[in-house]
Amino acid sequence: MTYFKSDKGREEIYNLYDQKLEKLNIEYQCLTVNTSYGETHVIRTGNPDNPPILVIHGSNGCAPIALETYPNLSSEYQVFAIDVLAQPNKSAETRMNMKDHSYGIWMNEVIRALRLEEVRMIGFSFGGLVILKTLEFDESLIKEVCLAAPAYIVNGNPLKLLLNVFIPIRRYLSTGKIKYVQKFLARLFTERDEFAVQFLSKVFHHYKMDFTPVPVIRRRAAQSIETPITLFAAKNDLMFPGEKMIKRASAIFPSLKMTVLLEDSKHVQSKADNSMIESMVIENKDQ
Repeated sequence: MTYFKSDKGREEIYNLYDQKLEKLNIEYQCLTVNTSYGETHVIRTGNPDNPPILVIHGSNGCAPIALETYPNLSSEYQVFAIDVLAQPNKSAETRMNMKDHSYGIWMNEVIRALRLEEVRMIGFSFGGLVILKTLEFDESLIKEVCLAAPAYIVNGNPLKLLLNVFIPIRRYLSTGKIKYVQKFLARLFTERDEFAVQFLSKVFHHYKMDFTPVPVIRRRAAQSIETPITLFAAKNDLMFPGEKMIKRASAIFPSLKMTVLLEDSKHVQSKADNSMIESMVIENKDQ
């Protein structure tokens, strides 16, 4: 089963992936990790003597985008950027169930295969769901996590999402007009991102996306988590509204260490906000 609609489409998306990775101008190593859900592609960078941190990208994303989001983590950490399964990247195309423990089992298998302990994790959007699923299933190898506008805690207004996200995507798919991609991104991105326009235009056209509704974590599961959580929520986030998120997270996570409401942020943070998040993660390294 493949979610790429054609070999040509796969090649075009892989070319953009490789271009983004090379433009980062970093020393890196590509690893392939075998799991029960299929091969997982990982990009490793930074000093191996530094503590490990896993970086998890959002939906319809890839590891080079996550590395670009937090470019200075490698100065203090050994960074492992994970290509999430069944996304337009270089990992296996096994689409897992968001309602069960699959993502948590998979990520724990990745961590064990990499022989890591005392792991920190940072994830944006869907990457937050992956991290919380990891903690739900087995948090024994995780030291601390940072979530930026994560999925799986609250959901936005479905009508607003329909009008501002799904209809523009459908119109792009039916017309091929780039203005609909730009309209979609303007609703979700705090700052214009030319690579995102280019990459997502290819993804929407060449990849079978998963429109399954994102669930929210149950109170009982949240209360069982002991790993310290730092949460950054975006006030103007259509997908996962920030104030609503902080209110629920504060009520259900006993291990919530800190919350920050990004007052001027849409779903995808600005470079300044990403830099602030990154700086806090780096400053927290020795705690």
